[in-house]
Amino acid sequence: MSYDLLLVTMILFQTKHLVADFVLQSTWMVQTKGIYGHLGGICHSGMHAVLSAAILLIAPISIAMVVLLSVAEFIVHYHVDWIKDRKLKKLGFTAAQKGFWTLAGLDQFAHQITYVGMFLIITRIA
Repeated sequence: MSYDLLLVTMILFQTKHLVADFVLQSTWMVQTKGIYGHLGGICHSGMHAVLSAAILLIAPISIAMVVLLSVAEFIVHYHVDWIKDRKLKKLGFTAAQKGFWTLAGLDQFAHQITYVGMFLIITRIA
């Protein structure tokens, strides 16, 4: 994969993350991500996976790898969000407290590291 294509892919993933996590995520999704197996968290993570698959189609990888990476992102994204929400509820943090923002930052960091892992896999097989 060329550096130009990798950079474009990274920018597309950043844009996708912004849109899926902050623009399109509904109140229903936000309120139910901490309930394991709830459709709200599944839909949110599914939205990430579908948008990622669309972006990955520009990478020089097989359709099977697009599906595998998207499914892996779904699983990781779902569990990162679930863990963050469980911690927020257990600790009782609100948006007015530093602990909330620490957990929110760790959540976003984990998602970004997921993308780095995906890019590493793509560059090794492309």
